[in-house]
Amino acid sequence: MPNQTVNIDLRSDTLTQPTQAMREAMFRAEVGDDVYAEDPTVIELQDHAAALLNKEAALFAPSGTQSNLLALFAHCERGDEYIVGDSAHTFRYEGGGAAVLGSIVPQTIPMEMDGTLGLEEIDSAIKPNDFHFARSRLICLENTHAGVPLPLGYAEAVAALSERRGLAMHLDGARLFNAAIAQNRSPEALAAPFDSVSICLSKGLGAPVGSVLVGPRSLIEDARRWRKVLGGGMRQAGVIAAAGLHALQHHMADLEQDHRHAEQLAECLSDNFGDSAVRYATNMVHLNLPSDTYAALAEHLAEVGIRVGRPRWVLHRDVAREDMELLCRAIQGFSIG
Repeated sequence: MPNQTVNIDLRSDTLTQPTQAMREAMFRAEVGDDVYAEDPTVIELQDHAAALLNKEAALFAPSGTQSNLLALFAHCERGDEYIVGDSAHTFRYEGGGAAVLGSIVPQTIPMEMDGTLGLEEIDSAIKPNDFHFARSRLICLENTHAGVPLPLGYAEAVAALSERRGLAMHLDGARLFNAAIAQNRSPEALAAPFDSVSICLSKGLGAPVGSVLVGPRSLIEDARRWRKVLGGGMRQAGVIAAAGLHALQHHMADLEQDHRHAEQLAECLSDNFGDSAVRYATNMVHLNLPSDTYAALAEHLAEVGIRVGRPRWVLHRDVAREDMELLCRAIQGFSIG
């Protein structure tokens, strides 16, 4: 029987546990009523995030799904559409919230492995000013996508197109800081082409909950109203905001270790399965194996306390150097057939 103790969990970087220092920051947090905009720690987190990305204002939300949805609601009205990649998180993995709750139409475009959408395809998808059509209002991009950062200069090219056609731009930047580390760019520089950006605190940064939406003050005020409508108004939220603030202040540089671990893990897997079966980017490793082979590999790893889900393995701050040694030994001990 497989080992029931899970020592290493590679299903996602959402599985990280708060550090002791983060827990202490949560314990010490000053709190108030955030619905009244009176929680000092939430205010500090929002001000810090806005300054970090050089935007006017920010809003703390309980999840990345809600943060993205708030942006869509603030940018669009009923009957409007947003242009998005067909593999983007906002389209595929957020419950269809824009359409279900906001009557906002997603116009999908084929999405490349690096998260890009063809500029000509974007331009062709924008509707004419005619009441027969949904009104094109927003272009939504993602950084990173499947761990791959958007190519440098691409967002600026889309921004030039969006300005020419009168559309706004939103970035699902759940792992924006991974892209910044990988490309040696500041988060501010990567956020600059976008009107609004959602950043996640509970993935690689290691906070237990929350995302932040940044953008123009007027848009953030609209988003604050929609957060209340969607049930996201929080009271003494400084307890959780303190964790996010600690993560932004102390954990960003640690993402580089996750990237090194992903490269190390990819090398181990390539040695066992061949280069064509493995690709990696930032903190993610993707495997292309026959389903029965992958199932056998997952069972083999479970026997030594390593848990994996789909063939996308995510490295994070709770995977230590000694864990990498265990991982590589376990992979080396697996044979096909």
